[in-house]
Amino acid sequence: MSTPRARRERSASESLLSITLLLEAFLVFFVALTAFSLQVVSPVQALIGGAVLVALLALAGRAVRNPAGRWFGWVLQLAIIALGILLPLMYIIGAGFLALWAFCFVKGRALDAAKAAHLDVSTSSTTDIP
Repeated sequence: MSTPRARRERSASESLLSITLLLEAFLVFFVALTAFSLQVVSPVQALIGGAVLVALLALAGRAVRNPAGRWFGWVLQLAIIALGILLPLMYIIGAGFLALWAFCFVKGRALDAAKAAHLDVSTSSTTDIP
C-alpha cells in the first residue's frame, strides 16, 4: 500500500487570485444568460462565447501558481471589461473586478512575504539553540 501524496501548500496570493477568477466565472455565466435573454447577440454566440470565457477563467484559476498564469489573469480582467461592448453595465462591473483582482494581487504578495519572513525568523531562532 502506497502512502498518500502530500498536498502542495498554496500561497495566499494563489488562493486569493483563484477565488477572484472563480467569482468572475460565475459572473460570466450570468452575463452570457443575460446577453442571450436580451438578444444582444445570437444564442449560439452568447452561450458558446460564455462557455469559452468560463473555461478560460477556470484554466487561469489553476495557472495562477506561476507568473505566466498571473499575467493571463490580468489579460482576462481586460476581457471582462471588454464585455461592456455588449452590456454597458459590464464596464462598471468589470472595473470593480479589476480593482478586486489588483487588491488580491498586492495583498496576496504582502501576505506571502510576511509569512516567509515569519518562517525565516522562526527557523533561525530554533537553530540557534544549542
